[in-house]
Amino acid sequence: MRWNLAYRTLFHDRGKLIAGLVGVIFSVVLVNIQGGLFFGLVNKASMLVDRSNADIWIGHRGMHNVDFAHPIPERYRYTVAGVEGVAEVQPLKLQFVNMALPGGKYQQVLLVGVAESTNLGRAYSIVDGPQDAINRNDAIVLDRCDDDKLDSPQVGELREVNGRRVRVAGKSNGILNFLVTPYVFANYDDAIEIGGSNPLETSYLLVRLAPNADCQRVCRDIRTLLPELDVMTSDQYASLSINHWITRTGLGLSFGAATLLGLLVGLVMVGQTLYAMVLDRVGEYATLRAIGLDERELLSILAFQSALVASIGIAIGMGITIILKTLLSSPKATIEIPLMLYVGCGVLIFAICLFAAGLPYLRVRRIDPHTALQS
Repeated sequence: MRWNLAYRTLFHDRGKLIAGLVGVIFSVVLVNIQGGLFFGLVNKASMLVDRSNADIWIGHRGMHNVDFAHPIPERYRYTVAGVEGVAEVQPLKLQFVNMALPGGKYQQVLLVGVAESTNLGRAYSIVDGPQDAINRNDAIVLDRCDDDKLDSPQVGELREVNGRRVRVAGKSNGILNFLVTPYVFANYDDAIEIGGSNPLETSYLLVRLAPNADCQRVCRDIRTLLPELDVMTSDQYASLSINHWITRTGLGLSFGAATLLGLLVGLVMVGQTLYAMVLDRVGEYATLRAIGLDERELLSILAFQSALVASIGIAIGMGITIILKTLLSSPKATIEIPLMLYVGCGVLIFAICLFAAGLPYLRVRRIDPHTALQS
């Protein structure tokens, strides 16, 4: 009986019900989209690592972000190659250089030199041009999403990087830097000549493990042989690169504050609506108490109403979130919503809605049933 009463009471005033649902839906959509934008943005900080096809990254002591590398001796690759469990090791060169634009301006780019005949370090995927574009002489690969920064270069067009003429041999799509600096991929030897750097030095050594090799053991063995370098798994270095930008820029705090504010606004709307719905029927609840409804049953009715509003609102909000993610997500503004964000958001909002049921309960339980009946 009390469940039927709770249901009928809730759906009797559809205006207030819709207001409560709007609050829940608003909270669900805002938290998930805001969180998805945050994850999509910070994941760009580790894009080179995540898509490097490498199991282990080796770099200078104290390396903390993949884009800011310091030189290490390239000859260490032979030492690493002799470690048991290492199937392949290749150098990766990173260097900030300037690209001349047709209008006479310059754009700073991050030149990434990758070795030939391997996919280690090749974070890009060619979508315009030949698949072996980077293996051609004086060739570079750019990303479509950086066209606005580089004055829309076309495949086959000549450009000047660091005073050297190069040809745009191919284009990728979606390989973007966390900074505003575009990535420019080139053959490893060409990258050394373009950047004018020391050929005896490199930025990183990338390692691919043999099948069934123990990654942690290989890392320990490399550290023993090369204690002056840092050795990390790809997952560790990706996390370190992300944490660098979150902690150094205040990015996590700003996104977190905006998300929390949206959550609070939506939940205040829910709590206020539930509270108003109960107050409109104080006399009815007092009558129920007078004819024998105890406090536990009263609380269960209010909790059921809050749970129902939360469940319907969360379901609709998740559906809207998925639609918005599909429509709005792009390489420049990627919306990446992990499963745990969906689950965590739903559980949190559901719990707070149940907590909100206690607000009208405290008001109703103080009413004297006899006084309410006399009035």
